[in-house]
Amino acid sequence: MISAEASDRLAICVLAVLGLSLAGWVVVMLRRSPFSPAQSVIYALNYVVARILWRASVPGRFPIPPDQGAVIICNHRSSLDPAFIALSVPRVVHWLVAREYCELIFFRGLLRLCGSIPTNRGGIDTAATKAAIRIVEEGGLAGLFPEGRINLTERTLLPGHPGVAMIALKARAPVVPCYIHGAPYDGTPLGCLLMPAAVRLKIGEPIDLSAYFDRTSDRELLDELTLRFLKAIAQLAGDNDFQPQLAGRNSKAPPES
Repeated sequence: MISAEASDRLAICVLAVLGLSLAGWVVVMLRRSPFSPAQSVIYALNYVVARILWRASVPGRFPIPPDQGAVIICNHRSSLDPAFIALSVPRVVHWLVAREYCELIFFRGLLRLCGSIPTNRGGIDTAATKAAIRIVEEGGLAGLFPEGRINLTERTLLPGHPGVAMIALKARAPVVPCYIHGAPYDGTPLGCLLMPAAVRLKIGEPIDLSAYFDRTSDRELLDELTLRFLKAIAQLAGDNDFQPQLAGRNSKAPPES
């Protein structure tokens, strides 16, 4: 029979082997992961909170291969919207975020860690646009909200801005429309963090823009594509009769697909 002392030693050895195996598995997974160790922690916490507190549901898979660049677009109802997109995308999404948020002490480090791109609200931010184009050209993902701000109205979507079309055409990449329903928001950037919710995310089929890659300077085309993108998001919301508008312009009918 094995003595008590030998049994204890055997148990310690078994636990040590299990611990080393687990540590080795974690190291291997981190090396294979598209996220840095710090990002992995943030994304893991996001997954737990989004699934438990916000009861987020994400049917289907992200429709872009791991090595292909793309531009993700979505409606904007909450400062937490990127957190829900992250549940469906197994890669870092570089969101264009208003510069004032990137300069706040609480958000600055987190947004930098998540690869966010600071952008100015007024007009076209050339530096942010070039950064997004470069990321997508290199096979990465850029995320934008065509509305430009959080929608506090009863409308399905606010009027859209042409930045998405410009980035996608110059990066020669598809656009992936998404729609988020039920995102929590109380009017403040932080107050919604602890608000319970029942969030549903819908991911549309990629919009192929290859027929227009040589028309990056065509302003009329940029406007038409912007309306088309808004219409695609509205259709994911189930609003097939939605008439999209351009920010600061008269309403136009979207082009036929």
